[in-house]
Amino acid sequence: MTNKQCFEAFDRSLRDIMSESTKEASDIPFGGKVVVLGGDPKQILPVIENSSKSQIISASIVKSYLWKHVTTIYLTENMRLKRINPNTSEYKEIESFNNWILSVGNGDTKDPTNNDDGSGLMLVEIPEELLIRTTGHKIQALVHYTYPDFQTKFQQPNYLKERAMLATTNEIVDEINDYMTKLLPGPEREYLSADSISKCSDAINDANILYPVEYLNTLNANNYPPHKLLLKVGVPIMLLRNLNQSLGLCNGTRLIVTNLGDNVIEAEIITGTHTGQKTYIPRINLTTKAPHWPFTLNHRQFPIKVCYSMTINKSQGQTLSNVGVYLKKQVFTHGQLYVALSRVTSKKGLKILIENEDGSCGSKTQNIVYKEILQSI
Repeated sequence: MTNKQCFEAFDRSLRDIMSESTKEASDIPFGGKVVVLGGDPKQILPVIENSSKSQIISASIVKSYLWKHVTTIYLTENMRLKRINPNTSEYKEIESFNNWILSVGNGDTKDPTNNDDGSGLMLVEIPEELLIRTTGHKIQALVHYTYPDFQTKFQQPNYLKERAMLATTNEIVDEINDYMTKLLPGPEREYLSADSISKCSDAINDANILYPVEYLNTLNANNYPPHKLLLKVGVPIMLLRNLNQSLGLCNGTRLIVTNLGDNVIEAEIITGTHTGQKTYIPRINLTTKAPHWPFTLNHRQFPIKVCYSMTINKSQGQTLSNVGVYLKKQVFTHGQLYVALSRVTSKKGLKILIENEDGSCGSKTQNIVYKEILQSI
């Protein structure tokens, strides 16, 4: 997901540093230092807002001048299958499931309705045993499969860290998280952000008059906490910023709220190397700027979001035993469907609910694969 410009800037920095002691280093990639890149080209590519397919591909590392110096090493051995006897039905089931996920990631589909128009978009038929079909409340059905026995296990760290519901947009994720929070017993506490326009040089004149606080409170940015944060004791949350890496408080760390104070939130870490430790999360200043805003927004809030559900992009890198994928809106970029399907450790832990435009449950969904990227590896 890293833009090629980050690697190129790192390359130039190392060349400058190493050339101080070895003149030839200025002509060698990364100044002669060995750099290991790890990733899967079938997963999500660099995120560029309102970009075209060509812009996303152009921002990928495979289009950098550095790529010709890269030696590609392929990981081909399936470690899950290695632990199982090849003659068992369990082995065949896992192998079949893994091959299906790889076919989704590679864009290999036998659906006759797909037309190769260069967009990378195609339809995928989801196996019936993975589908959730309901005529009732969609989120309720998804919760039933992803969080079984929720009312008795909602405070168990192992239960919460092993499961999540995935969706394509923040609006759907917030809807699911609000529904889940209301299921919890106990009082709900509301935390409001303090929003203002940053006092920087690019702010327009009279910005405070043109954009009152009430308007600033309605603005939402990707990977930012909401203006109104509703929490209860026992709610799982995810950090949205690096607070203290030595204590395990990194962007993406998941925790459970154990106490709600006026100025800090007490929580227990449930993922990473510091699992089980309690920590305190303060409010911090966050700044962001969108292309259509003529100012920089200063947002003071706890850098967290409720994480019963998360976006597919945010789930990249997570490993879960139970995953519910809610496709109310279709995937919209390369690798999203593959990432959603490959978060789960086994076939029995995956359930998918596809909502059609008329509100019915479907069996086909969009998949987007930019084969130009796969062919460059």
